[in-house]
Amino acid sequence: MGYIDRAMKKVWCHWIRPLLADLKEFGKLWFRYIYKRTYNLFLSFEKIKDLITRLLYRQRGRFSRPFVHVSMGGLIALGVTLAPVLATSFPGVTDDPWADIPPSSLVRDVTDDGTTTTVPVDRVRDQIIEYEVQPGDTVSAIADKYGIDQDTIRWENNLGSVNAIKPGQKLRILPVVGVEHKVTRGETIYSIAKKYQTDAQAIVDFPFNTFADNETFALGVGQSLIVPDGKIPNQIPWSPNLAVTRRTPDAGAVSATGQFVWPSGGVITQRFVWYHKGVDIANASFPPILAADAGKVLVTGWPDNSGYGNRIILDHGNGYQTLYGHLNRIYVTAGQTVKRGDVIGQEGSTGRSTGPHLHFEIRRGGVQVNPLQYLK
Repeated sequence: MGYIDRAMKKVWCHWIRPLLADLKEFGKLWFRYIYKRTYNLFLSFEKIKDLITRLLYRQRGRFSRPFVHVSMGGLIALGVTLAPVLATSFPGVTDDPWADIPPSSLVRDVTDDGTTTTVPVDRVRDQIIEYEVQPGDTVSAIADKYGIDQDTIRWENNLGSVNAIKPGQKLRILPVVGVEHKVTRGETIYSIAKKYQTDAQAIVDFPFNTFADNETFALGVGQSLIVPDGKIPNQIPWSPNLAVTRRTPDAGAVSATGQFVWPSGGVITQRFVWYHKGVDIANASFPPILAADAGKVLVTGWPDNSGYGNRIILDHGNGYQTLYGHLNRIYVTAGQTVKRGDVIGQEGSTGRSTGPHLHFEIRRGGVQVNPLQYLK
């Protein structure tokens, strides 16, 4: 018995234990190798993504549609290539489960489900579309269908009255409320904005407007621009409720927390829409900017050379953050805390801006929400 124990101990010491040690070392090296390759792969992916993102931003959406089309084509090709392989990779699913069911029964089983519904797709429109008037259509009903106002349809189609449409007529429908403008010699975004009683920043912010020079917003003769919220001069609007300019109340320093106060006084020149995730408050006197609520300063300055310019981001500790963009001066530093109503900066025109104004955002859980629903 002692001889067997010594033999087993000898085998363990000279064979099994070194083998286990080697396997352990091999596992560590293999893990490091896989981790390093995976990490490098993700780094390469992030670099390519950042490059594509910068390219698309600089071109103001010029390459976005070709990029999406090429990407979707690649995904479809990949799916067609891998579908036969995946179909044969799972046991028990190679046979067609519908093969033994008569066609009429198959159709009845599928269509008789009372819970089946059609879900409409909410797709952002990036261009003017053509709509054929149907019997019973009205200008207001068509406007509601496409999320615009009656004046947008009226001005784009030169309608004389709300009854000036008939079945079969083709109407041009703009993607947003406003007007379409064809650029002539000598015009700038400022002169166009003044003509249509809107703000130049709204023209710049619309993502499908392109410019000959993205730094100076130069225009080319003959190009078409969408002027969001633009109004034809010297015409009484059919939608007067949309033509009223809203002024913000004075923002005062308050001590209570839990609600947002106005960060600045002035005129709202840009509302919250799908392509502009905040409100623009313009004031030619460069007023001080107030903290909308108490919180901690997360970001100050112009760290990423983005269109926000000099900005401040406050974290309010309750799932909300606020952003203050295009500032001229910043009076706080990252890490400090501020009370609601404290002066944190001064209005300016830095970044992608056409004039002095504050771009203000409220973010809930990292997602921008409409500030006009929260400001008091």
